[in-house]
Amino acid sequence: MKWRRRSVAKVMLAGTLITASISPAIDWEMVYASATSGADVVKNEQELQTTLRDAMSKRLGQVQFTYQGKTSQLKAQLKNALEHALESDPYMNYIIESYGYSYSGNSKSANVSVQLSYRETVEQTAYVSKRVQSILADIIKPGMNDHEKVKAIHDWIVLNLKYDDTLRKYTAYDGLISGSAVCQGYSLLAYKMLTDAGITNRIVEGTATPRDTQISQLHAWNLVLLDGKWYHLDTTWDDPAPDKAGEIGIGYYLRTDAQMRKDHSWTKSYPAAHTPYRDTLKKLINQNDGRQNFYKKLERVLEYQLYDPAEIVSSSSKLRAKVKAEIKQGGNSLLLRYHGSHEDLMDDLQDLYRLGVNSISYVESELDDTQDLRVYVTWK
Repeated sequence: MKWRRRSVAKVMLAGTLITASISPAIDWEMVYASATSGADVVKNEQELQTTLRDAMSKRLGQVQFTYQGKTSQLKAQLKNALEHALESDPYMNYIIESYGYSYSGNSKSANVSVQLSYRETVEQTAYVSKRVQSILADIIKPGMNDHEKVKAIHDWIVLNLKYDDTLRKYTAYDGLISGSAVCQGYSLLAYKMLTDAGITNRIVEGTATPRDTQISQLHAWNLVLLDGKWYHLDTTWDDPAPDKAGEIGIGYYLRTDAQMRKDHSWTKSYPAAHTPYRDTLKKLINQNDGRQNFYKKLERVLEYQLYDPAEIVSSSSKLRAKVKAEIKQGGNSLLLRYHGSHEDLMDDLQDLYRLGVNSISYVESELDDTQDLRVYVTWK
């Protein structure tokens, strides 16, 4: 399956730093009194963070205050306070379009101005919250556990969004109101839906390299915590491009670091994802907790049956037998695990014409964590 190139918006930092010298003979008390007139006073980095978080939550385009204290490190403090304010709210972190700051003053006091621009208004974020609650009320049924909730949320996003080829729609609001967004919008909506469903998750930023272009692009997706283990979840790359109504991809559903690194990369530190989800599902099936039907169905949807040694096809006779059995059932397609080279596969597929079938087509790819091939064959 071919995928279009993806992108993620990045926050830009623009800082203007101005200092003014003050005569040593000046009355500092008078300076403080003048500086604080009609403005908020901030005295440390924690107060800086609080002031900035409050301004962001109200979507203020500019916040002004007076900083009282040693200003020799104010540049670094402002930068750290802005970064920590954003990191404290992952959703806000990705709807800030840009920010900048400037200040002027002396060694003990400075008037500070911070400029902020946003991709979502207060009203738009409120719409997202209300709409997400409505969606969750519809798709999350009483008694569902987190595994069932993640699948329901993943599928809703893939079925109801499509990739924004104009590269202009970056938010969850864009995705909900228009039905399309870039990867940042997908991951923001997933973050919001998962969080509101009570599932711990994080947004991952990095790059991804589509197989059809081999060109790395900025990208964003999610990390999900299930039963104490982390898994990658990329709703953007599980959504076919161009969009195909009713089709849900599974290639990036609850993956390990090793599985994701085949075409995704990241440089920031994130929780490690080591456990293959197929192993997790197998343990869940054996728990006999009343959800076996869901787990077994999900196991087949995710094609984990291919990891059963009995599913391996390693000869022309075995392939013919499987296809013949499928034909008897009225089928015209077969998913299989093939052990052998590409050339061997071509020979064995050619041999299928002995069964009287026509127009054989196939899709071939590597099967994760094996030396074998995943092959999907169709015929007429």
